[in-house]
Amino acid sequence: MALVPGLGSWPARRARITPEATALVDTGGALTYAQLADRAARLAGALRRLGVARGDRVAHLGVNAVSTFETFFATWLLGAIAVPLNHRLAGPEIGYMLADSEAALLLHTDPELVEAAGPAVPAIDISAGVDALLSIEPGGDPDIGLDDPAILLYTSGTTGRPKAAVLTHGNLTWNTVNQLAHVDVLSTDRALCIAPLFHCVGLGQVTLPTLFKGGSVEPLAKFDAGTVLDRIGAAGVTSFSAVPTMLQMMVEHPAWESAELGSLRTVLYGGSPVQERVARAWLDRGVRLQQGYGMTEASPGVYMVPRDGGSVPIVPDRPVSVGVPHFFTEVAQLRDGAPAPIGTEPAELLVRGPHVFAGYWNRPEETAAAHVDGWFRTGDVLRVGADGWADVVDRVKDVIISGGENVYPAEVEAVLVQLDTIAAAAVVGVPDERWGEVGVAFLQPRTGTGLDVDEVREHLAAHLARFKIPKHLVVVDELPRNATGKIRRVELRQRAAEGVR
Repeated sequence: MALVPGLGSWPARRARITPEATALVDTGGALTYAQLADRAARLAGALRRLGVARGDRVAHLGVNAVSTFETFFATWLLGAIAVPLNHRLAGPEIGYMLADSEAALLLHTDPELVEAAGPAVPAIDISAGVDALLSIEPGGDPDIGLDDPAILLYTSGTTGRPKAAVLTHGNLTWNTVNQLAHVDVLSTDRALCIAPLFHCVGLGQVTLPTLFKGGSVEPLAKFDAGTVLDRIGAAGVTSFSAVPTMLQMMVEHPAWESAELGSLRTVLYGGSPVQERVARAWLDRGVRLQQGYGMTEASPGVYMVPRDGGSVPIVPDRPVSVGVPHFFTEVAQLRDGAPAPIGTEPAELLVRGPHVFAGYWNRPEETAAAHVDGWFRTGDVLRVGADGWADVVDRVKDVIISGGENVYPAEVEAVLVQLDTIAAAAVVGVPDERWGEVGVAFLQPRTGTGLDVDEVREHLAAHLARFKIPKHLVVVDELPRNATGKIRRVELRQRAAEGVR
């Protein structure tokens, strides 16, 4: 069995993985590589007996677990396509994704949510694991290639109905190779899989690279800061990937100071910049964070801070730096409607390479609109220095044009969270009769601190041009976030439009 899809025809490469080494471990027990290969093959046999054929979609609804990986690998062995679903969604949202993907089968661990979804596909409860499904006869398709679809990953749907990015076996494989070019992974590594496996970070940043090298992965059913800190010391965890919110929650947890972090070598994060005080807190404990930049459509890696490149945003004048492109990644910028070489002026980033997705599922028009001359349009504005290091300026659609000037919310947010009294900040634009648009900053105070709005305005005035300073400051108990920790800006824009005059 090929643990990284598409490499099954290279037996010499697989020989380095010790069959008796632990591949996966969770509260239900551990599986060696030999056991995982056997169980995945026999589950593939069971899925084939249930009618799953090459190209069919097999949906999975559940938390991170060993059974999640068994389902993925069994699906891939048949040449079928895995469709992991976000278990934090409502029933109708799950039902939409099942219908949109035209799933042939659903394996799940949440009967109530499935009932609410009302799926018109066969659904099998695997809450107790997949043991009852295992067939005596293994199943598999020996002709799976790198260009064959492997997985459908639904985007967060922040701008409308979610759409599924089609990632091929080649996309997953080349992303793994890119990660290994940036990150040292050993067969002795013990990785925590804390990002959800229905998201590209959970699968692509640490998990598949660790399995490729013969290390072990421990999936956690849900993120809990105290549990993660405990597992790092108890299990000798060497690596994990996370979003900045998770890193912040661990730093602010009561167990932070006493947690044993000595085994950690690699902590990757992405999705947004981490606050400087959070990065410094990890650095003070001897852990250098590596920020990455990517997206579902790139499987996900595009840029990453080199291991010896410093802990971003420790460098004060580069608060959102994401490092340099991955090894097998080509980048350009969109200027005057056409691809252009990377320059120092901010512009939309274009990406291409063997890890970039095959398109959106059953959406040829949206796939075409997302490309220009063979390049994928990321929708993100980046500024790249002469040294090749990039700063994510903002999303194209998030840029606020105030009085004819471009205001990038990410830049303003980076200044806001420099204040110790602010835990998180989000800036959105609202219409304004005089300026066209003005900024509204939503501020989440740090627990146990008092937030002085006048102090915030003084801080902004000392660090930003006047036109960049938000006209309105709104203090909230908590910023709305999606399942992967990203702020739901659509919700904030609606709130700003309704409540700010």
